[in-house]
Amino acid sequence: MKTGTTIMAVRYDKGIIIGADSRSSMGSFVGNRTSDKLEAIHKRIFCLRSGATAHTQKLARIVQSHIESTAVSTGELPPVKMAATLFQKIIYMHKDYLQASIICAGWDPYKGPQLFQIPLGGALIEADYAMGGSGSVFIQTYADANFKPNMTKAEAKEFVKRAVALAMYRDGSSGGIVRVVDITEESVEREYIPHQDLFIKQKITFQRAKLARLPSTSY
Repeated sequence: MKTGTTIMAVRYDKGIIIGADSRSSMGSFVGNRTSDKLEAIHKRIFCLRSGATAHTQKLARIVQSHIESTAVSTGELPPVKMAATLFQKIIYMHKDYLQASIICAGWDPYKGPQLFQIPLGGALIEADYAMGGSGSVFIQTYADANFKPNMTKAEAKEFVKRAVALAMYRDGSSGGIVRVVDITEESVEREYIPHQDLFIKQKITFQRAKLARLPSTSY
């Protein structure tokens, strides 16, 4: 099973917002409509998975084990970059056959909110926002045009929700519901938005209905 996916993360002034759709596909078939692609690595660290489901799930379990061992031995919250570097090393070492692309994001007491993108091949890229999966190609220009540094929590959440909804509308391999997680120093808050509540669907349908009523012009 592969996750025809849209995943996205953005850093805002006090934390990180991550979001994803929930559709896992098997070729042209939908294998799972409610897959959770936002996986906790530790208390304040999450990974967003895209690629082959088995590969990304196993990869997340391996990194979880290492990070948990580190946290127990030190008695402190582990650095976000440590988890991201573990993802990067494993993906790079097995780049010839491992189908896994990861976004690792979270908060730590050393550098605050951080996010890292680890694409196929094993690069490690720190950024203010990142996206991945098959749906990301449909929203790259939207993200470039609408991102701004130091957004508020509300702005960052709306940015992620709107971007994932747009990708789900255009990408046949993305769909289901939208899951969103807010990661800050104080807490981790989860939210999900069911498909029928995604505003973008009603908006585009309404716009198409208006266009259908316009008189045709022949040349």
